[in-house]
Amino acid sequence: MVNSLRTHCVYHAVRPFRKCCAKVATGETVISFTLLARTVVCANGAKWPMARIGTDLTARIAIIGAGPSGMAQLRAFESASEQGRDIPEIVCYEKQEDWGGQWNFSWRTGTDGNGEPVHSSMYRNLWSNGPKEALEFAEYTFDEHFGRPISSYPPRAVLWDYISGRAEHSDVKKYVRFNTAVRWVQYDEETQKFTVTVEDLVNRVTESSEFDHVVVGSGHFSFPNVPEFEGIETYTGSLQHAHDFRGAESFADKDVLLIGASYSAEDIGVQAYKMGARSVTLSYRTQAMGFDWPEGMREVPLVERFEGSTAYFSDGTSGDFDAVVLCTGYLHHYPFLPSDLALDSPNCIYPATLYRGVVSQANDKLFYLGAQDQWFTFNMFDAQAWYVRDVILGDIELPSQADQDAHMATWLARADTIANAEQEIRFQADYIRDLIEMTDYPMFDLDEVVRIFLEWKADKQANILGYRDEVYTSVMTGTMAVVHHTPWLSELDDSLERYLSEPEEGGAEALLDAEKAGASRA
Repeated sequence: MVNSLRTHCVYHAVRPFRKCCAKVATGETVISFTLLARTVVCANGAKWPMARIGTDLTARIAIIGAGPSGMAQLRAFESASEQGRDIPEIVCYEKQEDWGGQWNFSWRTGTDGNGEPVHSSMYRNLWSNGPKEALEFAEYTFDEHFGRPISSYPPRAVLWDYISGRAEHSDVKKYVRFNTAVRWVQYDEETQKFTVTVEDLVNRVTESSEFDHVVVGSGHFSFPNVPEFEGIETYTGSLQHAHDFRGAESFADKDVLLIGASYSAEDIGVQAYKMGARSVTLSYRTQAMGFDWPEGMREVPLVERFEGSTAYFSDGTSGDFDAVVLCTGYLHHYPFLPSDLALDSPNCIYPATLYRGVVSQANDKLFYLGAQDQWFTFNMFDAQAWYVRDVILGDIELPSQADQDAHMATWLARADTIANAEQEIRFQADYIRDLIEMTDYPMFDLDEVVRIFLEWKADKQANILGYRDEVYTSVMTGTMAVVHHTPWLSELDDSLERYLSEPEEGGAEALLDAEKAGASRA
């Protein structure tokens, strides 16, 4: 019997074995087991269907959002199904007409075609600002998708094609209801179920359904943080948050002010420079980014006030600007959740109320994916999704509340000691390793990814305009990336077709010429 059960556990990837047995026997003596009949027979004559082992086939799972996090969760369940596991009923709600979340570009700002707040903050000519080798899926590589090596810093359309391709390959679109917005989620303590109310945005039909678990994969980079500045209501130029920024072409021959000192300010700033802005000024609150900016770009302390088109800074300087972009970050915002269930956290490396970074302490049937400040992205979402899947399937048993609290306290204490970016990167790598070790997600060389991140940061310090021309080796395949046929500073076409086109004659010489030109311009 033990051997038979062990066979079942292996076949269905149920871990740990003893937990599986306990679920089947519940104190009774098991006298026989038949895999083909999917039945366990106890000494008292009771026959337990296979569904009692691991997966509850009556369970229903709601996934909110079909961006990279939600797509990871769908892929995780589909992976279990491919192994022969029975999985619960899954419904994924996505308010956009296609999946990809942030990577699903829209020219719209404010509201979308259905009158909903626009989700994506993507803009034309956005290229990855980190090496693709640091975000590559362990079980679906770039080489597999594109059939050949590509460069280390692809544009948005290429990354969208990559994540969409994996999802298409695994046939998970059948679980997604597009153009469907989640309006409200309510938990009933008596029934132990969630009622999820959604609206079909095309047919304008509202309906409610019950679910046993809810996975929030809607992200936290779509609700802008918009601070107040004295006199900003008098500003006479173009004013927008980075969430609504759609391209820097209009900044040609303009003086541009970016308020912020993180990735949005950095990238929009170099985009503005690339598109011919007359000047780019970056205003920081606490610390300058400190890159070796080219002529025409500078960093100044925080804006104190505006008077018309003039901004006055805390160091006593001022300047007139044609355009201002607020690169001031985003807030956790879950309007579909009551306050007692909604995650309330700053953008940090380890949210204080999520066990293992995913399990809500308000309700352990509620999970959040991608709620952290992120160095790792796609492969971290995978690690989280595989862990959540195994919790839902019963393969991983959540510890007592006291043990959860102790575990979180250890990680939070370590997070409090982080003093620099390198420590933060290593923290997140260890966090991902901890998750993967509990699941069947393919382990990969996280230390090598850390090394790539550190090399990337050094490349940026050396050349903020040229770091995207560097190449790295895939951790998953060992394949060296290729140099893109056109230097990033010279490439004005971010389309998939252009990116995958054949290299231009003299591409290497063009790269060297562009680097020399950039150096002389700086």
